[in-house]
Amino acid sequence: MNYDKLGAWAFILGALVVVLASFVTADVGLLKSALVVLGIIVGLLNINDRDITHFLVAVIAILAVGNANFDAVPVFGNLIQKTLQNIVVFVAPAAAITAIKAVYTMASGK
Repeated sequence: MNYDKLGAWAFILGALVVVLASFVTADVGLLKSALVVLGIIVGLLNINDRDITHFLVAVIAILAVGNANFDAVPVFGNLIQKTLQNIVVFVAPAAAITAIKAVYTMASGK
């Protein structure tokens, strides 16, 4: 199995689920669960050692923006907020896996 392609497809599918889940008015646990699983796959397969720092800094920025309140933005504020919250659900597991990989690499002296 080609893991590079699997990781790329997991990222693409995750991005599509983020957008789809943003337009769903009900809180659908299945879509959020899919985002978590896809985020884990992305964290395992897509982030290599040279990208760890950049990825984790980007995730910190996404987490900060994802917690912002966009209610003041007329018309699209709620959609923007839901989309950012879904992105957080998607990238948080990838960040956790990446951070664990970084700690393991540092601890093992590789």
